[in-house]
Order: sequence, then C-alpha cells, then structure tokens
Amino acid sequence: MLITLLRAFLGPYRKPILLLVALQFLQTCASLYLPSLNADIIDNGVVRGDTGYILEFGGVMIAVSVVQVVCNIGAVYFGARTASALGRDVRASVFARVQSFSAREVGRFGAPSLITRTTNDVQQIQMLVLMTFTLMVSAPIMCVGGIVMALGQDVPLSAVLLAVVPVLGIAVSLIVKRMRPLFRTMQTRLDTVNRVLREQITGNRVIRAFVRDAYEEKRFRGANTELTAVALSTGRLMALMFPTVMTVVNVSSVAVIWFGAHRIDSGGMEIGALTAFIAYLMQIVMSVMMATFMFMMVPRAEVCAERIQEVLGTDSSVVPPKDPVTELRTHGHLEIRGAEFRYPGAEEPVLRAVDLVARPGETTAVIGSTGSGKSTLLGLVPRLFDATGGDVLVGGRDVRTLDPALLAESVSLVPQKPYLFSGTVATNLRYGNPDATDEELWHALEVAQAKEFVERLEHGLDAPIAQGGTNVSGGQRQRLAIARTLVRRPEIYLFDDSFSALDYATDAALRAALSRETAGATVVIVAQRVSTIRDADRILVLDEGRVVGTGSHRELMDGNETYREIVLSQLTEAEAA
Repeated sequence: MLITLLRAFLGPYRKPILLLVALQFLQTCASLYLPSLNADIIDNGVVRGDTGYILEFGGVMIAVSVVQVVCNIGAVYFGARTASALGRDVRASVFARVQSFSAREVGRFGAPSLITRTTNDVQQIQMLVLMTFTLMVSAPIMCVGGIVMALGQDVPLSAVLLAVVPVLGIAVSLIVKRMRPLFRTMQTRLDTVNRVLREQITGNRVIRAFVRDAYEEKRFRGANTELTAVALSTGRLMALMFPTVMTVVNVSSVAVIWFGAHRIDSGGMEIGALTAFIAYLMQIVMSVMMATFMFMMVPRAEVCAERIQEVLGTDSSVVPPKDPVTELRTHGHLEIRGAEFRYPGAEEPVLRAVDLVARPGETTAVIGSTGSGKSTLLGLVPRLFDATGGDVLVGGRDVRTLDPALLAESVSLVPQKPYLFSGTVATNLRYGNPDATDEELWHALEVAQAKEFVERLEHGLDAPIAQGGTNVSGGQRQRLAIARTLVRRPEIYLFDDSFSALDYATDAALRAALSRETAGATVVIVAQRVSTIRDADRILVLDEGRVVGTGSHRELMDGNETYREIVLSQLTEAEAA
C-alpha cells in the first residue's frame, strides 16, 4: 500500500527527485573520497614530514568538503519541498474524497478517524518521505561505496565487514517485524482517543448537566492508558534498536583496531590505511544506522498508508452522473415514487414504497413518530444518500441524473441540527449565495425572525460566530440557518424539523412570514409539532417507514387513526378541531 501510494503521488515530482538523487550521489561520493585523501596525507605527508604535500592535499580536502556541503544543502532543500508537496497533495485528495462521501460513508469511518487519517496519518507518510530523501537515498550508496573503498585499503581486514553487516541486518529485521502490528494498534487507539475527546468537548454541557465529569475522566483515562501502553511497547523496541546497533559498531571497531595493529606491525598495512579503514567502517555503520532509523518509521507509515488508501479506495454511494442533465422539465416540482431506503446489512428498510408529490405554491408536511423515516425521506431529495429503490424526481428529472450544481440550486435543506461555521453572521448567510447584498441579508433575517437579535449584537452582520454556532442559542441557530436558505432562494425548500427550538409565538410569526416569502416555491416541512404543519396543503403521515395517510389536517383527523393519535397527544379535542 505504501509503495502504491507513493508511486501515485510522487509521479509529478520526477524531475526534482532525480535532481535530489544526483545531489545525494555527489555528496556521498565526496564523503567517501575524504578518508582516502586523509590516509594519503598521513602516509605521504605527515609520516615523511612533507608540509607542502599536506597543504596541497589539505586544500583538495577543503574543496571536496565544500562540494559535499553544497550538495547536501541542495538535496535537503529539494527533499523538504517534495515531501511537503506530497503531504499537501495527499491531504487534498483525502479531503476531496471525504467531501464526496454520502452520510453512509462518513458514518462508516466516523469523523474522528477521518480527521486522524487526514492529519496524523498523512504526517507520518510525509515524515517518512522527508527522511528517505535526506537519509535513505545516500545510505545504500554509502554502504556499498564504503565496502568497496574499504576493500581498496586492505582486503584481509575487510573480512570484519562480512560479520558486521549480516548481524546488523538480522537484528534490525527482527525488531522491525515486531513493531509493525504495534503501530497499527497505535493508530487505532489514537482514533479512539480522538473520538472520546471529540465527544467530551461537543457534549460538555450534557456532561455538566448530569454531573458525569468523573465518569468521562475515567473513560478518557482508559483510552489514554491503552494508547500509552502501546506507545511504551513500541518505545521499548525502538530503545532496543540503537543499543543493539551501537554494540555491534563498537565491537567491530575494536576488532578492526586489533587486527589492523597486527597488520601494521607486520608491515602489511600503512597507518593511514588503518585510519581510512576505520572511517569507512564508521560510514558503513552510519549508513546501516540511517537505514535502521528509516526501518523504524516504515512500519507506522505502512499502516498509515493502508488507512489512507481505505479512504481513497472507498467510492461514495452517491455517484455523480457521467452525463449530467443540465435542464429541468418543470420548475419547483418534487415527486417521490415508491421510494425505499435500506442501510447496508440492515434486515428491514427504513423507508418502504413512499410516494410524495409537492408542487410550487403548496406546502407539504411530513409527520410521524420518532424513527419513522422522516429525515431520511428528506435526505433523498438533495442526495445526502440515494434511494435503494424507487425514484426521486426534481423538475421531472431523476435526481441521480441531474448535474449536482443544478440540484443544489434547485433544492435547499435546513437540517434538523443546523450547523454554523466559524466566521461572522454575514459569512454564514452568504454561504449559499456569496453575491448577496447586505439588504438581502437583512431581509432574510427579518423573514426568519432573526433581525431583532442580530441588530442587538455589537457588530450586527459582522458579529463573530463560533464554530458550530456555539456562541448563540439553539433557536438563534435555527433562525440563522433558515435565513441562510432564504438568501439562496431555491425553488424547493426542505425544512427538517427546523422550528423545534422556537417558542410558539416565534414559530407562528416565522411560518406566517415564510408563507409570503415562499409563495411561489415548493415547501416541504418535517415536524413533530402539530401546530407547525396543521395548515399545510397536504400532510403525509409516516409510520415505520410506510405512508399510512395523506390529506389535509381535517381529512386526516376524520379518517386516520395514526395521525389522530399524534395530534391528541399534543392538543385537546377542541384545539385539534
């Protein structure tokens, strides 16, 4: 998965990568050449007392060192830029794919996991690529080159390398093999910590209201402890890595000096050659250590790549049409024919054979007990998810064939839980129509019964709104969400229990103003409150996903027992009449 991901996203950066490899090759060659120059200076300059030779080749060493530094700086520069570009591209791809998901896919992954995959997982891949470009590219060149150069200094002494390199390779492989499953568990438990933390921040008021602080602290402590335990297990293995490598390094250094001293004593080797051989041994070991450091990062990056590929490889159940329809046959006409919706793996469908017709200038209401499928029915129209059976038609066209932009222009949904973005009142209202004037914003606020409280805010339209609208009340959030939809002025308005947080007086005033504002549009209202929908032109009664009645308030009161029970649970017989 990791190789597949890197191949896909590093493709556009072939030229800087090739330049980076060339620079790393040059700086590694320079590093390998320096010990030979040093040995030459010792044997031909220091031992013989030739100062001129020392100065001449010392200048060459300085020049080679400058080349090495310049190439290294260039390699790090291009490596950092390419790694950052990779991180940017992967994050953008994950974000774009998540944006295309329907509510079904978002629910399957969960918001905390998607956030972790977009941030932390991508960061792990980016760090691996950066380390690869700055360390790993030069490691094999230095290892192979160091062995070759060491053989050039003294072949018998090079037998030490035959023992050092395999021992290091086996030790590192055994440790890395145990680390990989731990990293997968670590990322999963990081998801859990994010989920618990997100729930506690979002549900802070509920926690305080029920005095569940101690319980939530215990729950977070449990998730945090589980993550810590895995992190400690991983840390122990990582801590074992470097002592193992350094033990082999130090033992091999002692062996080289021991056997090298005997070689020098017997006249088979020069002092400078021993110095160069030790330097090459250090370079070989350093390259192995760099590879070791990379191998420590690879298991976690592999797990992160698999998680990212899970998101990128998941297709949305709401698929944009290949040849989208860009014109409607009629305007404002909504029809649902035999709609069925079933969640994957569910035994029973949420909706069964639902029919609904809503026309311009009319208000159609949907009512039913909790869990009867009202919100699901409304979600089929703007394609928050697609019907698993039947048809949903807007303007005489199946919504699955419409251009998404055209569908968004024609239909606007005020959700059951209105969401406001961080910014100002104006930026939230202009979310549906960026070109709306201040006059249009104030008019929408007036219709939504929100003008009065916005005027009381210190900066009016420029008053700040916190993320999620947490600095305004639930009723104010609902009214601002309704005003945002009015600014867009669609042909079909969908209100999903959007008046539940309003008092009766505000509800009545808002509905009266809405009826004038949306006189030529199609309005569909889902509500639990009978007073909100009793004046609708047509009322659809849902029960366990089925339509059990259609008609006006009076007709349903006379002939539909389900509707009558709902009404009488809220109103007296006289009030209902």
